[in-house]
Amino acid sequence: MGTSKKEDGYTLIEVLIALTIFAVGLLAVAGMQTSAIRMNSIAGKLTNISTWGMDKIEELSALPYSHPLLDSAGNPNQELLGDYTISWTVVDNNPVTNTKNITVTVTGQGKRADISVLKPN
Repeated sequence: MGTSKKEDGYTLIEVLIALTIFAVGLLAVAGMQTSAIRMNSIAGKLTNISTWGMDKIEELSALPYSHPLLDSAGNPNQELLGDYTISWTVVDNNPVTNTKNITVTVTGQGKRADISVLKPN
């Protein structure tokens, strides 16, 4: 009667193996995505802290040498700015005479940054 013809296709085992490989790949990508989101959040926090610190350094550097905010007897000075705490200390004649060593520390959201500058007389 008729001849049997060979039907090409995939077996159930081949499909299951392909789906397993695909699922493992998707899990790896999902893990990478959560790690990227976490690191992006950390980078954003560090950017905010660095920005607030540099703003305060620029503000203090622009003040006259004898300004009360630059008096080493008033250490440490502190400001609260939202979720961040900005504090600064001033040390006279260290490491060079006739200079003020201004160190600004910004803390907030589990991060911290210290920024220093020398202000000449």
